[in-house]
Amino acid sequence: MSENLDPFKISQEQLSDACEILGYGKEIYDALSVPERFIEVKITMKMDDGSLKTFRGFRSQYNSARGPMKGGIRWHPEESASLVKALSAWMTWKTAVVDIPLGGAKGGIICNPKGMSNRELETLARAFIRKLADFIGPNVDVPAPDVYTTPQIMAWMMDEYETIVRKHAPSVITGKPLPIGGSAGRSISTAKGGVFTIREAAKDIGLNLNGATVAVQGYGNAGSWSAKLLQNDFNCKIIAVSDSKGGIFNKDGINSFDAGQHKEKTRSVVGLEGTQPITNEELLELDVDILIPAALENVITAKNVNNVKCKILAEQANGPTTPDADKVLFDKGVLVIPDFLCNAGGVTVSYFEMVQGYYSYFWTEKEVFEALDRVMTNAYRSTVDHAKRYNTYNRMGAYSISVERVVNAMKLRGWL
Repeated sequence: MSENLDPFKISQEQLSDACEILGYGKEIYDALSVPERFIEVKITMKMDDGSLKTFRGFRSQYNSARGPMKGGIRWHPEESASLVKALSAWMTWKTAVVDIPLGGAKGGIICNPKGMSNRELETLARAFIRKLADFIGPNVDVPAPDVYTTPQIMAWMMDEYETIVRKHAPSVITGKPLPIGGSAGRSISTAKGGVFTIREAAKDIGLNLNGATVAVQGYGNAGSWSAKLLQNDFNCKIIAVSDSKGGIFNKDGINSFDAGQHKEKTRSVVGLEGTQPITNEELLELDVDILIPAALENVITAKNVNNVKCKILAEQANGPTTPDADKVLFDKGVLVIPDFLCNAGGVTVSYFEMVQGYYSYFWTEKEVFEALDRVMTNAYRSTVDHAKRYNTYNRMGAYSISVERVVNAMKLRGWL
């Protein structure tokens, strides 16, 4: 039988396993297995060449029991309803595992922003918010940037929402530029939070990070900053990185900052002087201490998991490992830092941005990262403790915390 690779079905399978571990029956699973609300919109707009183009957009609002829903907006040619639903579920568990008072949501538009002008991007951003204005708000659902969306796009979205409601509402959107209510540290917060969990994982297996080898698949914001922070703060050796066009390898180490500058100039890490080419698939199978998948979902599957040789798998991407592969990694003794824990630094600092916006007092970057360190360290330790308690792998340890917190909130509200 072929392996299931549908993102939403994978999220439901993981939820089912968590409910079984916690002793919850079918009625609890049924109450948690689909979004509270799923919105699909159509946006028709005039392009720069005078033509009309129609885009499909989505917003999945998964669960609001623990607070306003929270989640990014992705603009990608291969965006899908299934993926948006899965990501909204994982956002629900993400906010719960780090114990911030938010629920989970996610949004997306099927488009190719790389081929659009600034005017077209702004028109699309504002049109999307007009379609969603009745369903979002600082105390309802708070979007944020995600794949191929930026602080500038968030600024347009916030401005459009404020135009509609005729008042300032800075906490309706997070990931904004600093001059209009953004938070210090937000741009690198996903990577920073992940690095805090890698630090704790290294302690657990006795790995000295000084000189530890690292491979990073996906050299976008999270992946590139993960490499830079591990190199700069812990003297790790980055031996391979990749992006959508391919990868580069050097067993003696790659300067992550040089790789970033090369990508800015050429739009890819490929071709960096002093490196040799490597495919994304080959990168995942390198013999390294730390492997960081920071690109797309379903890259570690039943087909290649037996070739994965890392000691720590730090999932900066959403859903990079399938359930079948998860079980193999656990049996092999690979320490997995699951996605909705490892990449929760972004939503945590987004929450800090919401709080700062509520009372118009903004923190220093040092204060932001000190608070983030406490949150991520506590969440990592709780995850490992729960995994040991239930004799299961770390993803189910994280799920057991999250699902239990969401169920308790639903029960207290009288929903269950």
